[in-house]
Amino acid sequence: MYNVVEFKSGQELIHEYTPLVRRIAHHLMARLPSHVVLDDLMQAGMMGLLEAARRYDAGKGASFETYAGIRIRGAIIDEVRRGDWTPRSVHRNGRRISEAIALVENRTGREASDSEVAAELGVGLAEYQSLLQDSVDSRLFSYDQLTDATEDAPVEQFTSAEPDPRQRLESGAFRQALADAIGGLPERERLVLSLYYDEELNLKEIGRVLGVSESRVSQIHSQAALRLRGRLREWC
Repeated sequence: MYNVVEFKSGQELIHEYTPLVRRIAHHLMARLPSHVVLDDLMQAGMMGLLEAARRYDAGKGASFETYAGIRIRGAIIDEVRRGDWTPRSVHRNGRRISEAIALVENRTGREASDSEVAAELGVGLAEYQSLLQDSVDSRLFSYDQLTDATEDAPVEQFTSAEPDPRQRLESGAFRQALADAIGGLPERERLVLSLYYDEELNLKEIGRVLGVSESRVSQIHSQAALRLRGRLREWC
């Protein structure tokens, strides 16, 4: 089977698939802080589109649109990661919160409450919630940040290299540990993650579902992320 993409110029592809780039960029934009610039995401997505055109092999069984969508999304995510706007103090406070949650839960044998984590940190509840807000505003948590992988994994089906069996085993073990850790989250935190990642609602929409403010959803989301990191320290 020949590759029909080979018969289209870069300009033709840009014209035909710009709506796909725009759709993916807007979708990801809704899940990022407001100061992220859409044009930057679009430019990264266009580079992903052109890379897809160079690498696509129709003989592998997937449509070009499917393959391009994976490449576009991956390019945008890479651009966001490279442009990390998070101050070091926010990273440091995130680690402190994660460690405090783990200490409380190890000591009590149950889920740590907001007030217990705040007390462990030696701060008031309002200050603790402010720290949570800073954490989620800087970069919304992604399962990918724990695994250092992305949802773009299907790209691997287009390469000829076989994955290392040990890597497959470790990846499977981690995913099971992650699933167990998520299952052990407080009900509201599990619900926020499910609505955000599975149902792909944004924070404002989740707030309407739960009957709370968008900022409160941000705090719950951030605390769930940091709780997971505390429980998965041996993997990170």
